[in-house]
Amino acid sequence: DDMSVLNDPLAFRKALFGLLVAGAAKTVPQNATTTIFTVSGGRILVTSLVGKVTTVIAGTTPALKLIATPTVGTLNDMCAALTITATEVGTLFCLPGPTGSALNGVISKSGSVSGPSVPQIVAVGTIGMNVSAADATGAIQWQLTYVPLDDGATVVAN
Repeated sequence: DDMSVLNDPLAFRKALFGLLVAGAAKTVPQNATTTIFTVSGGRILVTSLVGKVTTVIAGTTPALKLIATPTVGTLNDMCAALTITATEVGTLFCLPGPTGSALNGVISKSGSVSGPSVPQIVAVGTIGMNVSAADATGAIQWQLTYVPLDDGATVVAN
């Protein structure tokens, strides 16, 4: 009998952070927003939103931020932009929590990133990555954990 594992890791993550949705790597947009997740059926509580660079980010000072665009209402920056020029493969980004804070990430280091300090509530609509550089290249894979605030609320990766 192995007593070293007290909790099933998947059940433990689900209990702490909620449901997990992961998308495939997406090419960064150029002076635009690309949808990475769609929220349907009600509001959600985003407990984490983490991106991993899968193709080196290049371009003239591209800056990355995350945006919530509700089906009804006006879009909202989920964080302030972080300049991501020459970001290496494996670099991690994380939604910081407070909406006015810059996206968490250390451009020249890929070993770790600070997690969110508080969850964010997101309305029905989309979550997107916005990059401000006309010559931006590279790709990022995103994963999101959430708890439905409204019965029937779900998230899918785009």
